[in-house]
Amino acid sequence: MTKIAIIGSEQSGRSALASKLGKKGNVSDVTIYDFAKSGTVLMTVDATGYPKSIKPLVTALNLSDIALLCIPPTGLDTYAGECIVALDLLGCKHGLVVLTKSDTSYPSALEELKKSIRNITSGTVLENWDQIAISTTTFEGLEELKGMIALIGERVDDELARLNELPPRVVIDHVFNVTGIGCVVLGIVWQGTINVKDKMTMMPVDKPVEIRSIQMHDVDVKNAPAGARVGLALKNILSKAVDRGYVISNDDILTTDFTLKCTLSPFTKRLDVGVMLHLFVGLQSAPVSVEKIVMNGEVVDHAASGSECVLTLSGSKKVAYSESDRFIIANLDEKQRFVGYGFL
Repeated sequence: MTKIAIIGSEQSGRSALASKLGKKGNVSDVTIYDFAKSGTVLMTVDATGYPKSIKPLVTALNLSDIALLCIPPTGLDTYAGECIVALDLLGCKHGLVVLTKSDTSYPSALEELKKSIRNITSGTVLENWDQIAISTTTFEGLEELKGMIALIGERVDDELARLNELPPRVVIDHVFNVTGIGCVVLGIVWQGTINVKDKMTMMPVDKPVEIRSIQMHDVDVKNAPAGARVGLALKNILSKAVDRGYVISNDDILTTDFTLKCTLSPFTKRLDVGVMLHLFVGLQSAPVSVEKIVMNGEVVDHAASGSECVLTLSGSKKVAYSESDRFIIANLDEKQRFVGYGFL
C-alpha cells in the first residue's frame, strides 16, 4: 500500500489532483482518498485544513510515505515555502514536486519555475526530488505521475518490510462507534506486526485494549504489517475515550515535559526562554513553554535561527512517544510557524 500526502497552498491545485488519485473517503481537516485496482492500493491525504492551521499539514505528512508538493504556475508563495520547511524538518525522504495547472502556462515559463524551485530547495530534503508538470484538466502528465509514485512506492515497501520485527505501534487518525461492535479506529501500523487478540495499551490514556478484529481495505485479516492502513475493532474501551493521534502500543512513554536536542530552522526567528510553543509528535500536539535553553554546554536566554541547542520544554498535556520519535516545534504566532525539530 502506498500512502501519499498532497500539500501546498490553497490555490495550488492539490485538491483537484487528490480527486484524480482516488475516491473521497473520510473528511475532516484532512481528506482521505482511496484507490484499489489490479493490485495497486493508494491512500491519498489532502491537508485541506492548511494553511489556516498547520496541524492538518503535519497530520498528512505523518500519515504518508510519499509527499507531493503542488506548485501552480504563479510560483512559490509564503505557504509553499512553509511546506518546504515542514518537509525538511520532518526529514521526508520520498517525494515529488508537482507543477500543477500546466495547461495554463508555457513550457518556457515552466522551465524557469523548475530552476527557481531547484535554487530554493537546495540544501533541503527536496533538492534531489524529481519535478513533473501535470494538468487535471487536460490530464497531461497524470499517468507519468502515477508511474513515478509506483516506483517510489516500491522503495518504500522495502523500507517498511524492515520494520515488521519491531515492537508494534499503531497511530489512530479516525475513531467512531459501530452498533453491535463498539469502538472502531482507523489508523496506520507505523511499525511491527499486529494480530487479532493482541493485548496492547491505548496511549496517552494508558488504558489496556484488545484487538477484536482487523480489516484492511474492507477485508477481514488475522494480522497486518508495518505500513498497512487498518480498521480495528477494540475491546475494553469506548470510542469517546479515543481521539486522533492516540497510539496503540506496549512500549510508548508518557510525559508532559521534554528535554530535546534541537536544530532550529534557518527561517525562524530567534527563540527566547519563556516563549510558548506548540509541540508535535506523530499526530499528537501539545502547548509547551520554553523553560531553559543550553548551547555549547552553557545556559542562555535565547537561541539564534539555524542553531543547535538543548531545549527544556514544560507542558500540562500528556503526550505518548517512543525514544526514536522526531519532535517538531512551532510558534503559531509567527508568519513562518515552524521553528525546528528535535530528538530526546
